[in-house]
Amino acid sequence: MSQTNYLAAVGRLFLAILFIFSGLGKIMAPEATQGYIASVGLPLPLPSYLLAIVVEFGGGLLLLVGYQTRIVSLVIAAFTLATAFVFHNNFADQNQMIHFLKNISIVGGLLQVAAFGAGALSLDARRLSIA
Repeated sequence: MSQTNYLAAVGRLFLAILFIFSGLGKIMAPEATQGYIASVGLPLPLPSYLLAIVVEFGGGLLLLVGYQTRIVSLVIAAFTLATAFVFHNNFADQNQMIHFLKNISIVGGLLQVAAFGAGALSLDARRLSIA
């Protein structure tokens, strides 16, 4: 198996870990998360909270195993871009600027996954080889 296949799998793993742990953090602190969502003026904190869990935890798991990877990575990328602009838009605060740029960089990585797919070490590759 080529080194490229392992690199694609490790790249997915590193991206997925961030979202899985972030989703778990939200699951463990529902009131705090909904309060933070409300504090930035977003309506409907509970549905927003549930959406965040589905995208982060569910999407992270799907990204990890490489299932429907192109679609999942685009959904997570859109979510991450939106969170950059909604939650990290105070560019006068250097910490918020760093978080904004971190999110933009993650979106770039996710777009690479969307463009090139999950690689050979994924459920997508297994599914395509069976079909």
